[in-house]
Amino acid sequence: MLLDTVRKLLGWHAAATQAPFAVPPTLLVPEIALVEDDDPVWPSARIGIVEALWGEGFLSPGGEAETLRLAKPMALSAASSLLLLGTGSGGPTRCIATNLGVWVTGFEANPRLASLANERSVRAGLGRRAQVETWDPLAPKFPPHYYHHGIALEPLRGARPEPTLAAISLALKPGGQLVLVELVADAKLDANDPMTATWARLDHRPPDVPSELTITRVLGRLGFDVRIVEDISRRHMQQSVAGWRTAVRAMEDTRPALHELALVVREAELWLARFRLMRAGRLRLVRWHAIGRGGIEPPPG
Repeated sequence: MLLDTVRKLLGWHAAATQAPFAVPPTLLVPEIALVEDDDPVWPSARIGIVEALWGEGFLSPGGEAETLRLAKPMALSAASSLLLLGTGSGGPTRCIATNLGVWVTGFEANPRLASLANERSVRAGLGRRAQVETWDPLAPKFPPHYYHHGIALEPLRGARPEPTLAAISLALKPGGQLVLVELVADAKLDANDPMTATWARLDHRPPDVPSELTITRVLGRLGFDVRIVEDISRRHMQQSVAGWRTAVRAMEDTRPALHELALVVREAELWLARFRLMRAGRLRLVRWHAIGRGGIEPPPG
């Protein structure tokens, strides 16, 4: 279980603070692991740790396999254009463009991640086929009626659903498909609850999470025909545990340096908090698959 993994990491961390060990070969992604920078949310060392868990370019469990699982039902092809929100450091855009041939425009709120994603797309020879731009979640705006289809990977992060989903609706051509993956809470999360507060603090987000019904209703008001609403929390947790087990097994042979281990433990604490909220049913991860009429303006208010 993830708890056992975190306990092992915490045990290593406690032992290391009392008797520091020699610096071994790093577990992290070599090209960025040792670069110092001041990005408050995604410093290079954290990107390296997370990509060691989920794969280069991926900042959430499941990596390439889960991304393709979400995309393949849309029947994308080289004749399609895709809007992709939440591209992270570029893994989702590159794997969809490479495996399905579709032209992908990714949008990422963090400028550093967007820049890294574009650098990697150029190195992979994908260029404009998998380009990434920045966007403002508080004032979302995309080219109108430009994309055939859309995928949005946890795009809200405390923002109200209406503005982002309306902007996506306006960006899609008539009949465009939308796959949305988002965290939901059936009951409003208590910001004063210690586990909720820990998760929100470590994930750099407010604890405001919409309900599944709220998002489904917003999609309906925007003209989407919602075909599938699927709770994928169990698969998400299984992928989380698998990633952490693999990483910890690797660290058993090549223990990370103390400063690296502190960052690994912090990431583990974030995932443990998220895991506990999901196990308690207070937080769920849901997938929507909907077909839109396109260009529906959001209702007032």
